Amino acid sequence: MKISKRGEYGLRAMIDLGIAHELGRDLVQLNELALNEKIPVKFLEQILLALKQGGFLDSVRGKYGGYRLARPAKDIFTGQLVRYLDGPIAPISCVSQTAYERCSCPDEAHCGLRMLMLDVRNAIANVVDRYTLANVVEVTLRKMRSNNINLPFVVNPRATSRASKPAAKSPQAKPSPLTTPFETGLGEFLYREGI
Repeated sequence: MKISKRGEYGLRAMIDLGIAHELGRDLVQLNELALNEKIPVKFLEQILLALKQGGFLDSVRGKYGGYRLARPAKDIFTGQLVRYLDGPIAPISCVSQTAYERCSCPDEAHCGLRMLMLDVRNAIANVVDRYTLANVVEVTLRKMRSNNINLPFVVNPRATSRASKPAAKSPQAKPSPLTTPFETGLGEFLYREGI
């Protein structure tokens, strides 16, 4: 499975809107989202309109308008977003649960390729259906804070997450890219953080 640009940009925008909400921003304007994620404005506008039609976003018109999540981030699973933006997650149609089509092999029940792709589909589904937008936002904010990255969409520069209390400040050196271990995924990060 490969996520399209539409899917990638939509997921990045949803994560940004979740971050903005956690940091106290009710609305984020289209131009600010596009600038923050370096996404073409017109393309992002089409994606956000689709997400609004899908019930994931609300919008407010006007000079001080913008976009916000239509429901709590804890109620939006990343798998819902991926499927809504890009369709089925199955790499081939004969293993899809939502868009099944018989394949051309003579014996589908004993097809090695189908069995392999079923495992691939299940592995992807197990990840994207396990994590909510709130999980991704929480991990993103934790990682940004631990690396002393300026937080986007901050109303108050000293803002903390709505869900957490301010942590004691301690000077942290920014890790050198030469000594930073390989990148980890969401599950590994949550495991290391004890979540």
